[in-house]
Amino acid sequence: MFLHNFKYTLKTLFRNKSLLFWTFAFPLIMATFFNMAFANITEDENLKIIDIAIVDNNEFNNNMLYKQTFDSLGDKNNEDRLFNITYTKKEKAEILLEDNKIDGYLELNNNKPKLTFQSNGINQTVIKYVVDEIHDTEKLISNMKTDLSTGINSINNNVGNYVSAKEIELKNTANDNLNYIIIEYFTLIAMTCLYAGSVSMISINKTLPYLTRNGKRIAVSPTKKTNIVFSSLLASYLVQLLTLGLLLIYTIGILKVDFGNEIGFMVLLSLIGSLAGVALGLFIGTHLKSSENSKTGIMIAITMAGSFLAGMMGVGMKYQIDKNLPLLNKINPANMITDGFYALYYYTDYSRFWFDIGSLVIFIVVLVILSSRKIGRARYDSI
Repeated sequence: MFLHNFKYTLKTLFRNKSLLFWTFAFPLIMATFFNMAFANITEDENLKIIDIAIVDNNEFNNNMLYKQTFDSLGDKNNEDRLFNITYTKKEKAEILLEDNKIDGYLELNNNKPKLTFQSNGINQTVIKYVVDEIHDTEKLISNMKTDLSTGINSINNNVGNYVSAKEIELKNTANDNLNYIIIEYFTLIAMTCLYAGSVSMISINKTLPYLTRNGKRIAVSPTKKTNIVFSSLLASYLVQLLTLGLLLIYTIGILKVDFGNEIGFMVLLSLIGSLAGVALGLFIGTHLKSSENSKTGIMIAITMAGSFLAGMMGVGMKYQIDKNLPLLNKINPANMITDGFYALYYYTDYSRFWFDIGSLVIFIVVLVILSSRKIGRARYDSI
């Protein structure tokens, strides 16, 4: 029965013309539009050295992690440096910002970083990521100090040296076509991953007795419901993998999009992101008692909204959400996927990447558990 339902689900999915458009054709069309729209302005939008100011107060000068990191990233002897840094008083930094001579300024206050921007864009986003990475590393070092046993005081004595030497190594690809266009492709892949939800939702709908005759037959049959659901989800995931593979081949092989050197990790993130899409479709399919068309509309709306908040229509939106509604992007699977791509592209440190992977896994587990309980209750009520 498992194999039979798997084959039946595959045939059903490939006969759905609307589904084929949204999962296979639409991402390719979007990728083509991105390529056509931005092909002639790529060189002008490459990330150049970013002008920033740092409030030169005692807190900054006494924080060796921040000081060492920015000294490295703003080393004037390095032609590939990321920042042009002006160390000044807060009043002067505000004047520089108002005169558009800097993209933003950093101030340490009570050991907490405060960033001030006048506008939003890729430069501001990069500055924020650098500061976030330093802040995360600072907390990690603080935890190390807390966890060290009193019997190994010699390690404690070396922590200061470790902090002084520690740097946040940002992949500075300013001369290698680092621009906002790549961010659009990241969100496009994230959107495609979540389109797996439409696929899984349609396959699950076929097993629901209030929607289809096949669902009624399954409800009264002695076959285990879990076998039916799992085979349907497996078929959905297979279709999604075909979609994802086609998009990656098209963007990398034909459009010549440079996603960096971490293709393996990028594929891993895409596979897990697709599982998140499958879990989202399962959740919506089992919890909403409405027509298939209504569910499909809701699924597409959620996917597009999540992609928009993750920066599909401009990276400035992602920054605004991160700044003003951080919880929203933390539970937004499109942002988790996009943020993971950012981490691979911008950083040599994989901690942020693995955090996004872990967030996606938690997202998947929670939705699967909730959906399983719903399916279990439905089975009980039908007895």
